[in-house]
Order: sequence, then structure tokens, then C-alpha cells
Amino acid sequence: MSQPSRRFSTIDPEAKAPTLKRLRQLSRLLDKAIVIPGTRIGIGLDPILGLIPVGGDFLGVMLSAYIILESARLGVPARTLSRMVFNIIIDGLVGAAPVLGDLFDFAWTANERNIRLLEEYLRFPSQNQSANKWFVFAVLIGLLFVAIVLVALPVIIMRLLWGALTGS
Repeated sequence: MSQPSRRFSTIDPEAKAPTLKRLRQLSRLLDKAIVIPGTRIGIGLDPILGLIPVGGDFLGVMLSAYIILESARLGVPARTLSRMVFNIIIDGLVGAAPVLGDLFDFAWTANERNIRLLEEYLRFPSQNQSANKWFVFAVLIGLLFVAIVLVALPVIIMRLLWGALTGS
């Protein structure tokens, strides 16, 4: 028997539909869970989590990283994964700014963008080579680093402000 081509995902096509459905649900929960009555505008858990001081943006990035991990398991190529990571980094770093960042989180729906990138890949999976495991590992470590910075940065800023206000 011949080995399957490396250009094709090793995941059974039947398994992709439930995974994609689960990722769409997570994306909707994070970006558009609650629709504002009378409009088509939705607000998700990501901007709401961003309101939690220090750890909210960390949680948002970690939940978004799950979409990237599952996309890599589905065979998404490194270039597309990089675009997905960029969407999350923009969402996390800009979203960390108080008030304006939360408004940005509301408008910049990184998870929905990432689902569109995944769906685009799934339409034509044989045209791209999937990312190797080391690239995926590096991407996830990078996102963990971004999430840690999102926790540390507000703590450092609050400490500096407290020192400036109290004179210590």
C-alpha cells in the first residue's frame, strides 16, 4: 500500500465537519454571542473578558489559540496559520488598552476572521502544504508569550501609576 501524500491532511474528511462546527460555535461565542436587539450587531465573550483587569485579555488569547491549534490539526498551512496568529496578536495587544481596546475588541472579530481563513483552506486543501509540528509548537509558545505580556503589562503600568500617585 502506498503512503498518503503529505499535501493532504491526515484527518479523515468525515472528522472535519464536527471540528469545524465546534470551532464556528467557539468563534461565535467569542465574537458575536449576544445580538443587540433590533440590529445585526453582536457582542461576544472576548470583549467582555477584556473588561476584566489583567487576566481577561489573557483568557481571550488562550481561547483564540485553541482555534489555531485545531486548524493546525486540520492541516492548515503555515502561511494561513501565521495570518491567524497575526489576527489574534492584533486583537490581544490593541484590546489590552483600557476602554478603547475593549471597543476595538468589539469591532475586530479575530476569531471570525480566523474561521473564514480556515474555511477558505478547507475548500481547497490539496493546494497547500500543512504546517509542520515544530511551527505549530512555536506559534503556540508565541501566543502564550503574548498572553503573558498581556498580564504583565497592566500590572507594571498600574505599579508605575501607583508609585507616581503615592510618591513612592
